[in-house]
Order: sequence, then structure tokens, then C-alpha cells
Amino acid sequence: MKAARKSAIAVPNGTARKTPRMPSSELPLDDLKQLYHDMLLIRRFEEKSAQLYGMGLIGGFCHLYIGQEAVVVGVQAVQKKQDTVITSYRDHGHMLACGMDPGGVMAELTGRAGGYSRGKGGSMHMFSRERNFFGGHGIVGAQVPIGTGLAFGHKFKEDGGVCLVYLGDGAVNQGQVYESFNMAALWKLPAVYIIENNRYGMGTSQARAAAGELYRRGEAYGIPGRQVNGMDVLAVRDAAGEVLAGARAGKGPAIMEMMTYRYRGHSMSDPAKYRAKEEVEKMRNDHDPIEGLKARLLKMNVTEEDLKEIEGKIRVRVNAAAEFAQTSPEPDPAELWTDVLVNA
Repeated sequence: MKAARKSAIAVPNGTARKTPRMPSSELPLDDLKQLYHDMLLIRRFEEKSAQLYGMGLIGGFCHLYIGQEAVVVGVQAVQKKQDTVITSYRDHGHMLACGMDPGGVMAELTGRAGGYSRGKGGSMHMFSRERNFFGGHGIVGAQVPIGTGLAFGHKFKEDGGVCLVYLGDGAVNQGQVYESFNMAALWKLPAVYIIENNRYGMGTSQARAAAGELYRRGEAYGIPGRQVNGMDVLAVRDAAGEVLAGARAGKGPAIMEMMTYRYRGHSMSDPAKYRAKEEVEKMRNDHDPIEGLKARLLKMNVTEEDLKEIEGKIRVRVNAAAEFAQTSPEPDPAELWTDVLVNA
């Protein structure tokens, strides 16, 4: 891993902001440009991942985050260093937003020794203790009780941290989610459950699979919830700032339902024929989070040349990450025996 971080180009750590509680309407221009950069980095990284997958360089499952960038970027913009993050298998964007090295992430996608799990975890299972990122989990809903345990750790250590537990709309119906809600509410744990409602759980519309509004699923336990426009990074940032402040102040867990949308299929093997092309095009044209912030920046006298410069630097980073991933060696067969048992 040290080799990965030295060889590849690092990404700015999206978790550190000078003015985390400042309303987005008052944010300095540089902060707005950083949000734009962070979302565009995820978009271009995921597009490159799709390209490498098509070339046969990425095996197994690969779930892209294209379209949902505003959710993790907006939340991470108000996160503190001691906070922890855990998510499901659509996780590349969360890794980059946490400040994980793109070369190390891409190397893991291609199963190379320079990856965050030394090539053994692939797309769905990589971690960074350094960045307080605890996965990437392939089993639907499995990250929720683990994240609840991380929140318990914050309360036990009294470190002022909050665990951000990301889950999809398809995971909300899992029983272990409600067991976690119960424990988090009972012990007033600093956990924020972020439901990324991208409208489809694999191939089934969320409206056909889940009754009621998802942000209200914690009401039986006294957990407050709110629904947020997950296609607007500034709306996400403002809402997350308020919710995290409450959890940090000892008010217990909270739920945020981010109304977002994935442009690609559930995974790279999914042709997504269960929805009309017109639906996807309308979301792209009318609600794209990156284009929305770009329009705002242009109104603030940021020039097209400025934005092209940001784009150019991001492409250099992503291409460098892809190059590092393809030139990093394959794991030594002896790696099969590491990280299997712990001497305790």
C-alpha cells in the first residue's frame, strides 16, 4: 500500500473543510470549486473503471456511482477527521471522497498488489484505516450493523466522532437494518444512516419493493429522518451539516434519505432494460449534480477555461491511476495465507 500511495497521484482529502457549518449560500468560491472537483473526479474515475472493465482488466462485480456523486461529496464536505465511514458495494465514490488514493483504488479493482486490499478484495471489499474507511461490503445490508458498532466505538471512546453508514434503498428492507436501528436508538449512538435511494434495487423499482417513505423507517424507534435532494450537492451539504451536528451533540442516530439516481445499470453486467431511455436522459438533462453546480459557478463568473483546467487535471490523475493499476504486479501467491487468522 505504501508503494501505491507513493506512485500514484493523491486526491485532496474531501473530509477537511475550514468552515463545515457555513451555509452553502455563503460558501467561498474556492469551496464551491472544490465540490465541483470532487464530484467530477468520481465521475471520470468511474468512467475509466467502466473502460477497464470492458477491456477485461477488472473481474468480478463492478457497481458504478455515476449520477450519485452529490451524495457522498456533500456529506463528506462536513465530515470531521475522527468520523468513520462504511458503505455497501457501490463504493468507489466514497473511497475517493474520503481521500483514498485513486491509484490504490484502481489497482484493487484490477486485482493488483498495489491495491488497498493487496488485490484480494476487488471492487466491493477494500478498506483504509488511515482514512477511517471501513468498506465496501458485498452482502446487502451487512454494513449497517458493523457501522452501528463503529458508532458504539465513538461513544465508548468519547472522541466526538460520528459513523456515516451508507446503504441503498434495496437494503432498507433487510431485518438486520432494524436490529441496528433499535440498538442505535436505545444507546443513543452517534450514527447517521444515509439511504441512497437511486430509485432501483437491482432491477426492481423502489416504488414496487418498499412501502412508505424510507426516511420514516426509524420512527418506531424514535429516530428522526429527513428526505434530501441527493442530486444537489449544496442541499446535501446543508442537510448533512445539521444532522451530523445533532449526532455529535449526543442526540443519537438519524436517518437521511438521499433522493438520487444511477445512470448506469445496477452493475456492469446489467443492461438496465427495465427503465426507459427517456427517463435516464431526463435525469441527466434536468438534474445532473455536476452540471447543476457548473451552471452555478458560471453565473459566479467562473470561466469555461477555469473549469476545463479542473477537468484536465482530473483526467491526468485518473489516467495516472489507470496506468499504475495496469503496471502494478499481481499479488504473490503467499498472500492467500495473510489476513486469514489473527493471533489473539
